[in-house]
Amino acid sequence: MKGRGTRTINPTDFQAVTPGNHLKEQFVIIDAVGVCESDKTDSRPLERKRSVPFNKLLQDVAADVRDEDTLMSLAVRLVKLEKQLNDDERQELQTVAGGKSIQEITRDLLDALDPDRQINQAQQQFNTSSPTAEQQQQVAEILINQACQPFDNYQFRDLLKELKTKNEQIIDNVSQDVVLQAGFDTTARDKARKIVETFRQCLEANKDEVIALQILYNQPYGQRHLTYEQIKQLANTLKRPPCNLTPEKLWDAYSQLEADKVRGAGVQKLLTDIISLVRFAMGEMEVLEPFSVSVEEKFQQWVGGKGFSSQQVVWLEKIKAYIITSVRIEAEDLQEMPQEAFQGYQLFGNDLMGILDELNEVLAA
Repeated sequence: MKGRGTRTINPTDFQAVTPGNHLKEQFVIIDAVGVCESDKTDSRPLERKRSVPFNKLLQDVAADVRDEDTLMSLAVRLVKLEKQLNDDERQELQTVAGGKSIQEITRDLLDALDPDRQINQAQQQFNTSSPTAEQQQQVAEILINQACQPFDNYQFRDLLKELKTKNEQIIDNVSQDVVLQAGFDTTARDKARKIVETFRQCLEANKDEVIALQILYNQPYGQRHLTYEQIKQLANTLKRPPCNLTPEKLWDAYSQLEADKVRGAGVQKLLTDIISLVRFAMGEMEVLEPFSVSVEEKFQQWVGGKGFSSQQVVWLEKIKAYIITSVRIEAEDLQEMPQEAFQGYQLFGNDLMGILDELNEVLAA
């Protein structure tokens, strides 16, 4: 029974047999005849401190509280958290941790607590086949301190806390919703004002920390060279607590408060729309419109005065579409599109790179 319970299963297959759930994190044994009363196995759980909050575990480790129970519990929490993260969040954690993935950090914690690993390390360090208990303890402390190094970084700890809070979700499958009142929500505008105010506060609080905001706040309008990765970092910052904001939520709030200044209803919202939202909040734009609408207008003005052939315009339309979703295009990006690169050199020759630079400046700056 325990063997079947501890089997792993990928999230897709798990959701197929248990609708409404996302990951297999635990199992329950229903012992109808008392088999477990004579259980002879060592079944001590890896999670030793269930009642201790995740934040407290991180704080304890940073304060050199590094006993086996604390580190084992932290490792278990990290394993569960890693399964809930998306690729962008994993990459962000790895960057802040100095290049180590969350899986590597967890493995280092478990290896540091492994008695066999400690003995092997002690044998090598002290050049003996039978290290003493004191020698093994010295090695254990070294291994543990090395494994805990990422947690000395407060930015790493803060990011772990934010991601843990973001991915926590309590689903009530028991209680039933009851309609108490139907009618116009008089608090909707108040909620919208609060969202917009939170947005402004988040921009102010992060304008010196997030690269995209540093560029938007400090660089002249025509010299802003944003990248997709920088926009994604900004989106992740806004999405996490205490901001808890998404482009869709912000767009809806502005639509309620300033409907006459918001354009692009029904236009597909993209991650790059964050640029428009920030510029509008900064007062640089009188009208809030999707990034795609702004790029399209600039493109038509630019291409109209160039005298390009119809074939050239068709190719330029493809580059415009790329900039709409990716902010800008570089030579390396073009190399990943061999057909477009070949056509571009055929149509523009040696002028191609100059045209791409000009497009970036005109459409994305």
